[in-house]
Amino acid sequence: MTRLSKLSRSIAGQSAIVTGAASGMGRATAHLFADEGARVAVVDLGADRVEAVVKEITDAGGTARGWTIDVSAGAQIHRLINEVVETFGGIDILVNNAGVSLLGGATTPEAEFEDGWHHTIEINLTAHARLMRAVLPHLHARGAGRIVNIASTEGLIATGGLAAYTASKHGVIGLTKSFAVELGRTGVTVNCICPGPIRTGMTADIPEEDKEVYARRRVPLRRYGDPEEVAQMTLSLVLPAASFVNGAVVVVDGGMTIRHV
Repeated sequence: MTRLSKLSRSIAGQSAIVTGAASGMGRATAHLFADEGARVAVVDLGADRVEAVVKEITDAGGTARGWTIDVSAGAQIHRLINEVVETFGGIDILVNNAGVSLLGGATTPEAEFEDGWHHTIEINLTAHARLMRAVLPHLHARGAGRIVNIASTEGLIATGGLAAYTASKHGVIGLTKSFAVELGRTGVTVNCICPGPIRTGMTADIPEEDKEVYARRRVPLRRYGDPEEVAQMTLSLVLPAASFVNGAVVVVDGGMTIRHV
């Protein structure tokens, strides 16, 4: 009998860029991709943090190189893309994970609000668009490609006092859908993940007892998620076998956003 399965579930030998890869979900994604045989560009601020992750990966037998850049700077993005192509011979996967979360809302003093707004939008949204546009010629050169944007459940619901963060994550979802429609004919897929409460640097300052209360009240699984649980979904979306998944918004939140009370 002829085998039904014809699509590969391996990214071995592929080249991937992961931004915000020095901690949290980005670090977990970089490790997981390397474990699966990909060559990983670890991208983040802070050379020491980047090199620490590269060392972790290479010590475990994986392949990784580090780039220390500010993704809000357009010129640095183009340098990154050119150097990754020179180092790895091409690019197959882009994961836009870098992000910031700054307080700011309707009654925040104007100067503070303006600074936080522009900084957040530049990193959380504009950088995503710039990176996707910059990497496209190299994905097209492969005849396909995978882009995954990391948004948030704040792109589906909202928390008061996080206006820029919430707006940026809503924007990431819209940006994902627009690029997915435009690029589908080329074989490049663009998808989006919306993590819920995850144990990352952004949630590290929340007291443990508050995390437990929130999870019991809001999350059907009654706990915070781990970064690898998001990374595993990211891996699923970049597999060659995920070739008909395009423009999807995948929620990884333990059921938080479906719970009514």
